[in-house]
Amino acid sequence: MNIEIRPATTPAELDACFPVMLVLRPHLTCPSELAARVQMQAAQGYRLLAAWRDQAVIGAAGYRMQENLIRGRFCYVDDLVVAETERRNGLGARLLDAVAVEARSGGCRRLTLDAGLDNLLGQRFYFRYGMLPASLRFGLQLD
Repeated sequence: MNIEIRPATTPAELDACFPVMLVLRPHLTCPSELAARVQMQAAQGYRLLAAWRDQAVIGAAGYRMQENLIRGRFCYVDDLVVAETERRNGLGARLLDAVAVEARSGGCRRLTLDAGLDNLLGQRFYFRYGMLPASLRFGLQLD
């Protein structure tokens, strides 16, 4: 499996991420919207790692380093997605491993993410990876 995991930062690299990110974020309308959102979030520390096979992105992980009173310094994984045709080959774990390397080098001692209550396959993957549920997040729509 000749796959390279590296940051996606340029407009062309972000455009290449669009098809796989659309699987996770179907509300995105076009590659330029993804690029604009990633670039805007980068000002808040967001980074995007992409898994490349040749010129195609087959997986991606978006993350940011954060700090709060309950966890101290931690890494929050906003996005983790693998193309449907590439699943069950360990790529999701490789992406999380790559994020963990970045998090450790950034002084983080914890990796955190949210999984939808209806995302049973994702939850199963996170359990197998060694992640355990630590809280239940509540939300309130404000508009």
